[in-house]
Amino acid sequence: MKGPDQKEDVAVSLEFARHPHPSPASAERRREILADPGFGNHFTDHMVSIDWTRDTGDSPAAPHSGGRWHDARIEPYGPLNLSPAAAVFHYAQEIFEGLKAYRHDDGSVWTFRPQANAARLNRSARRLALPELPEELFLESLTRLVSADEAWVPDGDGQSLYLRPFMIATEEFLGVRPAREVGYKVIASPAGNYFGGKLKPVSIWVSRELARAGHGGTGAAKFGGNYAASLAAQLEASAHGCDQVLFLDPTRENAVEELGGMNVFFVLADGSLVTPALTGTILEGVTRSSVIQLGRDRGLEVVERTVTLDEWREGVANGQITEVFACGTAAVITPIGTLVDGEDSFASPETDPATSVALDIRRELLALQTGHGDDRHGWLYRLA
Repeated sequence: MKGPDQKEDVAVSLEFARHPHPSPASAERRREILADPGFGNHFTDHMVSIDWTRDTGDSPAAPHSGGRWHDARIEPYGPLNLSPAAAVFHYAQEIFEGLKAYRHDDGSVWTFRPQANAARLNRSARRLALPELPEELFLESLTRLVSADEAWVPDGDGQSLYLRPFMIATEEFLGVRPAREVGYKVIASPAGNYFGGKLKPVSIWVSRELARAGHGGTGAAKFGGNYAASLAAQLEASAHGCDQVLFLDPTRENAVEELGGMNVFFVLADGSLVTPALTGTILEGVTRSSVIQLGRDRGLEVVERTVTLDEWREGVANGQITEVFACGTAAVITPIGTLVDGEDSFASPETDPATSVALDIRRELLALQTGHGDDRHGWLYRLA
């Protein structure tokens, strides 16, 4: 296992080649996009690519012990050249991350807790039998891309540059084993409000038949297969007029797990803040851990435990639950409004914006990310 000094050596010794885009977007086209970027609709001129190759002398018991990262480069954003037999297409050996870069008032560009994303990427890599990426190289990849495409970072209210690092198995091989060739990439997309327009409560469909992940599976990894597994349930939600889907664990009395892409929180009448405990089937969100810390900063008792759907329903009915909200990188924090469970539905309590715990934490998070708050936890990281 590499120590901190060895990780540093890997990152420092890996030079990034630069291959500028021959025909980048014009300033006029970029302004047009940044005026109304939406989410995930447009992409910057460049991307990061770094390759990994397993050394032939690797031990079968530790297939990544002698691999090496190499050929780091900034290159034009565009299609990937992959064999139809690349392992990612057949065995879904891939992982990804998501974080945002924000333009501050002085023109500098910062991101939020990227070290946590680097750590989660490596947890996901271990689960999917992919090589780990040194934290320093992860951070350098973000810095290099944002430096190359800094003009794409918007400065409008609620806007950001969404960064999507991902890792895929690129080896041309159909045998079932960990790939010996892997590609790491980072792409970037200017982003507006995730749900569009003014912040409003989202409606939730309860998935009774479909699961996002199972015990002993990949639920704790940021793995595309988990999201693919959520899409059929999301179609059900849309068919019933709902914005998002809620997944339950039927083996634990229909314990609340998470939404298709967000964690769930409850504010109780006794002043405590409750969120489902991590069980291996729930993704440990960076925004989730940030909300937990900011809740404790406010003197709230923060509890991670099992919350069943019945407790949610009864808590709303008897006033024990005063707020329900979801959080994630893309949406930050959004209130949960109506919950639709088959033919039944019930609404979360209406909250006063002046006293809402969720909106108060959201305001602090957004102020911090955009450079208007006190970074007392050292969560900001400068990219440009």
